[in-house]
Amino acid sequence: MDLRATIAAALELPGWRAHLAGCGPDTPLGGLPVLRKSALPAMQAAVPPFAGLAGPASGFARVFASPGPIFEGARDVPDPWRFAHAFRAAGIGAGDVVLNCLSYHLSPGGFILDGGAREAGAAVIPAGPGNTQALVEVIRALRPTAYAGTPDFLKILLEAAGDDGRCVTKAVVTGAAFPPSLRDWVRARGVAAVEAYGTAELGLVAHGTADGAPGMAIAPGVVLEILRPGTNQALPEGEVGEVAVTVPDPAHPILRFSPGDMSRLLPGGRIAGWLGRADQSCKVRGMFVRPEQVAAILARHPQAGRLRLVVTRQGEQDAMELLAEGGDAPALEALLREEARLRGTARLVPPGSLPRDGVVIEDARPRQ
Repeated sequence: MDLRATIAAALELPGWRAHLAGCGPDTPLGGLPVLRKSALPAMQAAVPPFAGLAGPASGFARVFASPGPIFEGARDVPDPWRFAHAFRAAGIGAGDVVLNCLSYHLSPGGFILDGGAREAGAAVIPAGPGNTQALVEVIRALRPTAYAGTPDFLKILLEAAGDDGRCVTKAVVTGAAFPPSLRDWVRARGVAAVEAYGTAELGLVAHGTADGAPGMAIAPGVVLEILRPGTNQALPEGEVGEVAVTVPDPAHPILRFSPGDMSRLLPGGRIAGWLGRADQSCKVRGMFVRPEQVAAILARHPQAGRLRLVVTRQGEQDAMELLAEGGDAPALEALLREEARLRGTARLVPPGSLPRDGVVIEDARPRQ
């Protein structure tokens, strides 16, 4: 892992230099601050177009705009998002024709899968999403052997194509939930589908494997950590927390970037897949309460061991209760008032009784 060279390259870019203030090339990975995707829109608006985290737009082969908006550049290299690993895991390669059903317009999804499939040796039909009947005609004429896109659209296409869709026997699915019921339906249809987890900023992070092993294999060249939400602190294997990814590449530095997803590490270099969103901020009595504030309380009162802030309604008002596995309840109430600038209660619970699910702030208010 060429972490030292990657940090050195990052420090040459003004955005990374400001973010990594106080760090140097020899700073260990755990000593670097986390950069969260939720901060990118404001950073890029302040320093367009890439917040000083990359070179000018003219230095890229393509420039994309994703919802947020968040702007990304793609280098003129084969498979810049490294998705070929997912296609190979699905058995897709030379001799295959892939029907690619992610959008090629503005957002990079279509190009991400296109580059990965072609690097794996397959031909690509740049279909894009929607227009199901037109795609059924394409399937009948070109007989693609593989599909790339969201899992729910795969089901829609196969149902619409009927027996004409039997030519599709492999798939890489991404961009939406792939629940067990849909997995079973796709498998019963005779399609071997591998789920890929990645983002426009990070490229491929992890992917399923054909052996059906639990979770996803962490992609080659990626360093993946699971952090306690709202902190820079890495969690041990088995605990649910916030995903942070480092891609050691001096040409395009990515250091402890959090896409805002939750997962947990499994044995053998795997993760459990997507387990929710890490941003658990919620508005209480008109003010936002954030995981960072709960983390600050724990840092000031470490004897608490583990904390969980539960937000409820009492009468017609929001109420907060801080659950702790140790420590002193009155001291925790005072710290909650200082950090969140809101009053709440604290209650001690038995050690080990709080769920290890990565939830720091639980919004238990009834939904309208």
